[in-house]
Amino acid sequence: MSETRIEKDSMGEMTVPANAYWGAQTQRAVENFPISGYRFGRPFIKALGLIKQSAAKVNRDLGRLDPKLAELIDRAAAEVIEGKLDDQFVLDVFQTGSGTSSNMNANEVISNRAIELAGGKIGSRDPVHPNDHVNNGQSSNDVIPTAIHVSAATAINESLIPALEHLQKGLQAKAAAFDGIVKIGRTHLQDATPIRLGQEFGGYARQAELSVMRAHKAVRALRELAIGGTAVGTGINTHPEFGKRMAAAITDATGIEFVEAQDHCEGQAAKDGVCEASGFLRTIAVSLSKIANDIRLLGSGPRCGIGELRIAATQPGSSIMPGKVNPVMSEMLVQVAGQVLGNDHAITAACRESYFELNVGMPLMTHNLRESVRLLASGARVFADRCVAEIEPNRERCEELVEQSLAMCTSLAPLIGYDNAAAIAKEAFAQGKTVRQIATIKINAGAIRLTPQQLDEALEARRMTEPR
Repeated sequence: MSETRIEKDSMGEMTVPANAYWGAQTQRAVENFPISGYRFGRPFIKALGLIKQSAAKVNRDLGRLDPKLAELIDRAAAEVIEGKLDDQFVLDVFQTGSGTSSNMNANEVISNRAIELAGGKIGSRDPVHPNDHVNNGQSSNDVIPTAIHVSAATAINESLIPALEHLQKGLQAKAAAFDGIVKIGRTHLQDATPIRLGQEFGGYARQAELSVMRAHKAVRALRELAIGGTAVGTGINTHPEFGKRMAAAITDATGIEFVEAQDHCEGQAAKDGVCEASGFLRTIAVSLSKIANDIRLLGSGPRCGIGELRIAATQPGSSIMPGKVNPVMSEMLVQVAGQVLGNDHAITAACRESYFELNVGMPLMTHNLRESVRLLASGARVFADRCVAEIEPNRERCEELVEQSLAMCTSLAPLIGYDNAAAIAKEAFAQGKTVRQIATIKINAGAIRLTPQQLDEALEARRMTEPR
């Protein structure tokens, strides 16, 4: 049997593993919430460490914390930031809705590690107390919403935005490379007028570019920090300058422009900023779905589908059909998008759990927001590298389908009238011929007043991809 120690919280004694840095309140939550096995990820733990480290320095500078204690907390919190103590953050995502247990997990881990650094006895709360010193001037009710904003904004800035930029560059490169290839356009899943393959990919590149812009807007939606509001947004038990100084310290540490919440009651009672940020992520997911779906449809076949694109073979596609290759990268990205849409629903539900002065769905939104950022970043980067970068055009197939399209008659309408052009399209379909063939027959018969040269100019596919 492993060794244990006894620690106390306001409800009494708890038995804690002897080698654990967490204390009684964390252990109580471990036993109360054996729900999912899901844990808070590295960005959130890092944000908690940063908040505690910044608070120690700010409280020291404000004369509210002994400099020696502040240094100990600083050193212990630095280990949390660096990931050295991740195994000490043991709580399930599904816990108290304010995230109090996770805040106390951080307080107790940093307190006990600081005590150890000072040569003291873990669990003694001497010389560093988890509440009086590590949580000085704070409440779970302003720490957790601050950690949500900081962790999500940092993850978006450091992983999602670079991944989307990488995808945008890849799509833009293909847009330039494919600009000389004319293919048939499609609306309502039916043939439409020609479009250049480069124009299609230019549209995808623009979607990725707009996704980058939306990711920046998501960061902007998270820039106000609740820290400094303490219990209910009034700032009880903290210095009037604490919130402002904390925002400045976190800005210096992350490079992201955070500011103190304009109204602390709003910052703690509502989670509208998180809901807004998730909405931007949802839109990015929808945009990536469109790109992935188009590419897999354009690459369908290889012989009996559209087949205008050749998609790289990344792995065998069937356990029974030899040689089959599937558009697995598109399928991956569409599934990622589906998960992000589900996460957004969960985040929205959690954001609705705001009653009076506090939201009580914060752990749920934290987990799902983190997952959305992580999945979108990974999915976009892998899709760019393993799908977009390897795409090749099927020029012959593109030219074949353009010539066969009945929508080619669109460019004849200004010359012979809409009704005559429509009649040519219907006759071409009925006879299994091309628009060019039927129009030529009618010219030769004198049924339409058009010269062969005018017909060739009107049906020149490249010209049909530009205004004229």
